[in-house]
Amino acid sequence: MENIRNFSIIAHIDHGKSTLADRLLDLTHTIDSKKMMPQFLDSMDLEREKGITIKLKSIRMNYNCKPFGVAQGKDYILNLVDTPGHVDFSYEVSRSLAAVEGTILLVDAGQGIQAQTLANLELAKKQNLTIIPVINKIDLPQAKTQEVVEELVGLLKINESEILKVSAKTGENVEQVLKAVIERISAPKKENLEKPFRALIFDSDYDSFKGVIAFIRVVDGEIEINQKIKLFATNTHAEIKELGYFNPGRSPQNKLCAGEIGYIATGIKEPGRVRAGDTIIKTGAYVQSLSGYQEPKPMVFASFYPESPDDFVILKDALAKLKLNDPALTYEPETKEALGRGFMLGFLGTLHVEIVAERLRREFNLNLVISTPSVVFKIIDTKGEEKFIYSASDWPDVSKIKETQEPWVLLEIITPSIYLGKLMEILKNLNGVYTNTQYLSAERAIIIYEVPLRGVITGLYDKIKSVSQGYASMNYKISGLKPGKLVKMEIWIAGQKEEALSKIVSENEAYREGKFVVEKLKEVLEPEQFSVALQAVISGKVLARETIKARRKDVTGYLYGGDITRKRKLLEKQKKGKKLMKGKGTVQVPAKAFLEIFKNQ
Repeated sequence: MENIRNFSIIAHIDHGKSTLADRLLDLTHTIDSKKMMPQFLDSMDLEREKGITIKLKSIRMNYNCKPFGVAQGKDYILNLVDTPGHVDFSYEVSRSLAAVEGTILLVDAGQGIQAQTLANLELAKKQNLTIIPVINKIDLPQAKTQEVVEELVGLLKINESEILKVSAKTGENVEQVLKAVIERISAPKKENLEKPFRALIFDSDYDSFKGVIAFIRVVDGEIEINQKIKLFATNTHAEIKELGYFNPGRSPQNKLCAGEIGYIATGIKEPGRVRAGDTIIKTGAYVQSLSGYQEPKPMVFASFYPESPDDFVILKDALAKLKLNDPALTYEPETKEALGRGFMLGFLGTLHVEIVAERLRREFNLNLVISTPSVVFKIIDTKGEEKFIYSASDWPDVSKIKETQEPWVLLEIITPSIYLGKLMEILKNLNGVYTNTQYLSAERAIIIYEVPLRGVITGLYDKIKSVSQGYASMNYKISGLKPGKLVKMEIWIAGQKEEALSKIVSENEAYREGKFVVEKLKEVLEPEQFSVALQAVISGKVLARETIKARRKDVTGYLYGGDITRKRKLLEKQKKGKKLMKGKGTVQVPAKAFLEIFKNQ
């Protein structure tokens, strides 16, 4: 046990976390050089396409550390739990940190400390983890290494000598990171091996033959193949079909001991019985459960409906399997007259919505109708009763509403000082409340604002990146509910209400929101044989309108010469046909149109 080190890497998005993980795999010869590829641990196609880590990953590395001046080294087992960097996947970070004793805090030498750096650092401090500060990308021409060193010294209250400076791309000084992990991070406690077996589930996956695969950190004792286990929270009993560790695939072993990170194939075929944060013990043992994790509170909601009603059961099974390795996702069934049976899903942000929708399409071959993402609202009706609203379709008639409330967040934006003015303009448009400005250095500042969550999920991240040329970053925390003037905006297409596009908006922003949606629909919808009216409507009043012109066939093209009345008769006949189609025709909105609209909001 004294040779085991469990650690993770935390960083803001694009600070080189995946590249550093690649270099660690190279140095420890964990992956055959012929199989090695960039972003090796980012195994999902979506992760490679977007250049971000979405899922935490665990891998076991063997490393022979030779101290300076010593020829013979010592063999160490290094368990790396990789983490995402985007704010929408912070729950993945919190679960990975619960499985380790220390973490590498990685900061880009060109960008310095960013919002998610601070958020992840706060999570690590709550777990009392050993923190190893590492500055990456020191080889960049625009690197401001000394400035970043000063920022970290001020933030962590440490000596400059404790900060490592590396280039994950070239491999410069990366071996120092491995040595720092061994020297600074403590090994699991020896006395834990003598205690009754307990393991924490930090993630899980599904295997058609072996059932649910629980990813575990063994906290106490040891467990062997074929032994019987119990899952504490769900009181589920099972017999171990297989156990082992990740190297990088599943490597079966005969037993796992305290301090090790690995997996247990439970044989359980009902995904809902295995939960992240649950404790696994041996059947018949009398021990307390581990503390687990704080349950995530989704604040962004969207309805998912299968395009074909026959796919409802497939969608239900797909969501159950997806939740196994995405515990932040919540879902419950709902029914709408226009769409049939579907599910209301809860997310941590709009990128989370986009990723889940894309995974359902790719991994389970599902075509979906997706409502515009919305936050949870609170309504106090004329009788004084309180009700939470998760979907625009549940919004009551305006005559029954006494007061409306919406969630607000405390927003932190870290930016170079030269962009302060432009960012302040964006934040003023959110109708927020300015709180404070703090300076990390003469050139970098933290703006703290309190704003409605509704404004944050509608493209704020992209706007901030755009005006700051990519240098600013943001993070937010829920601060509570506040009263607001809110109304339901409906979208009508060809005279029919498209319930999935209805959304709750501020009274002051209704016209701008309505105009944006109808203009975007005009871009993404294909022309029909008849003209299509697109309308944004509030309480029966049309706020904004666009028209998609009819696709027109040249019915007079084959005529030559003759009386002009022949052409007029054909054009008049075409006109009557278009009018008839307009009265009877309907427009099918494709799934990609729904995604396109909320991605660009």
